[in-house]
Amino acid sequence: MSGLPIKIVALGSSSTYGVGASTSAASYPSRLAEELVRRFPGHKFTVLNRGVGGEDVSNMLARLDTAVVREKPDLVLWQVGTNSVLDGKAVQPHASLLREGLTRLKATGADVVLIDLQYAPKVIAKRNADGMVSLIAATAKAEHVCHFRRFDLMRQWHETEHLPFKTFVSPDGLHMNDWSYACLAKALSLAIAEAAERPTTTATGPSIAPR
Repeated sequence: MSGLPIKIVALGSSSTYGVGASTSAASYPSRLAEELVRRFPGHKFTVLNRGVGGEDVSNMLARLDTAVVREKPDLVLWQVGTNSVLDGKAVQPHASLLREGLTRLKATGADVVLIDLQYAPKVIAKRNADGMVSLIAATAKAEHVCHFRRFDLMRQWHETEHLPFKTFVSPDGLHMNDWSYACLAKALSLAIAEAAERPTTTATGPSIAPR
């Protein structure tokens, strides 16, 4: 990684904006900026939070130019899919919308990471949740972009580490909390660091997930 300032744009909905966090400083984009500075001392990072509550992929595409492209980012973290699942929307039509967004983002020269759904009671209760997670994974692979498996990470907390939902999900049963936003930021910073140290990106587009 060169010594030039790195600009990251976090695009998404309420879990990017930081609903469930005690303050805006506890949102994952804010925490990510702190983690990256810690990991790369002497480097300058700007992480712009472009999360808007309630949005789905169509809403994000409508503001892509003004919210993201105009900023000329080096890296885009695109969190997507949750609101469409909550609203009961069909999964398959999202494939072409995701591809459109990725095409436009990649045209800027930015690296892109897709971030999938949160594993939370109100999400997993919806029948389309697993289908959306699978579609995001397949799209990331087909489009050769990185995929951060947030759904699997949070499921691991619950099913493998036996953490109760109240440890990492807000009382609303949907959003993350200070603890889980901090964990998400730490895991993303590790994944970004590992990707930066790889000589070249693999042709399949690596999945980004914490160990």
